[in-house]
Amino acid sequence: MATVTLRVLDGADRGQVYGNLEPPITIGREEGNSVQLNDERISRFHIKIQEDQSKLVLTDLESTNGTRVNGEDTHLRILRYGDVIAVGRSVLLYGTRDEIAGRLSELRSDGLCSKEKFPTSDLVAASSSESLSFELRLGASEEMQGTLHIPEPPDLPDSLTAGQAAQLSELLEYLHLRARGIVRGATVEDKNQNVILSLDQWQEFLDLQSQLAEYLKAIGDPHLEE
Repeated sequence: MATVTLRVLDGADRGQVYGNLEPPITIGREEGNSVQLNDERISRFHIKIQEDQSKLVLTDLESTNGTRVNGEDTHLRILRYGDVIAVGRSVLLYGTRDEIAGRLSELRSDGLCSKEKFPTSDLVAASSSESLSFELRLGASEEMQGTLHIPEPPDLPDSLTAGQAAQLSELLEYLHLRARGIVRGATVEDKNQNVILSLDQWQEFLDLQSQLAEYLKAIGDPHLEE
């Protein structure tokens, strides 16, 4: 894993750049962290970033005020260049300008991010070079800063045991069957191109979202009691 660069976009340490950090990295307000931030809303040891199977994984260390990545509360997250990490009143950007530019280029090549959908003028201040090296606008909203993390199919975990693979397959099939039931029950209006769900179907969708939230919490907190 290459070294990690974190840039502080907002908070008391705004403008600070932490470069050439080697995982594992801890971030918090107390001495002894790889990144010590001057923020009373951050826990003593707030998050940990470590390498696992060539991926960079962020873990919330049971912090008091939680962690947000690209505007979403998270306990456990694979980081990608351009991700925006919010802890306390501090907001950090993961990646150098060139690393983020490379990710943006890949997204455009894959058709997941177009100049029309996310105009360069809305996202970045372009540099004089032709390379895509840029700087995200400081002070922009989390939603704007997080546009590089466009939802895309994640990779399946590697090196699963047979039992773990079977358990993952069972979980995905369960979610697939429930989602399929909701989709099949929906009605599409040709005139207005609206999709209509009955109240029962809507409640089913909300229950599925609740189930997913419970799974995410359990995965993010492996010590959670059943």
